[in-house]
Amino acid sequence: MNRLILASTSPRRAALLRQIGVAFEQRAVEVDESPRPGEVAAETALRLAVAKAEAGRPRAAPGQAVLAADTLVSLDGEPLGKPRDREDFFAMLRRLSGRRHEVYTAVALAWEDQIKSFLSVSHVDFRPLLDAELAAYWETGEPQDKAGGYAIQGLAAIFITRLEGSFSGVMGLPLFETAELLQQAGIPLWSTTG
Repeated sequence: MNRLILASTSPRRAALLRQIGVAFEQRAVEVDESPRPGEVAAETALRLAVAKAEAGRPRAAPGQAVLAADTLVSLDGEPLGKPRDREDFFAMLRRLSGRRHEVYTAVALAWEDQIKSFLSVSHVDFRPLLDAELAAYWETGEPQDKAGGYAIQGLAAIFITRLEGSFSGVMGLPLFETAELLQQAGIPLWSTTG
């Protein structure tokens, strides 16, 4: 039995955990991800990461920890979710064009009778974007399930002029903070034996 459950079906989060040699099982959890009135992006990300970790606890065996994360892209204090459709994607990326935005990724770990969380905040600058390249990017299918409508590790890397913060955090799982939590719970890194 692996000592860790990743409460996410995200292939990006799974790849990042594998990158640091952590053995885990992936399980989906259901959590209402609607922001609450007056809640800022950082608060929403932390609340949702903790809620996802808590939602995974009932499915964990004794001795298993549950890791969860939530990523929100924010522009001018407004969270940008996953694009609903092509029109929403264009509106979102046009707003990000030539601007700086924030990416908040919270990570939470529930184990034994504890739950701890960290928040990673990154600043991402985009170059000005052309409608023709946005249309071509949409057609790749990549932006359709991504917060903010883009993937930093994918084709949209050419849009980014500057990153201040955590590359892995923008991808969806800040590895520094994740490693800190796993070490507190006694879960080994750089070992695929769990």
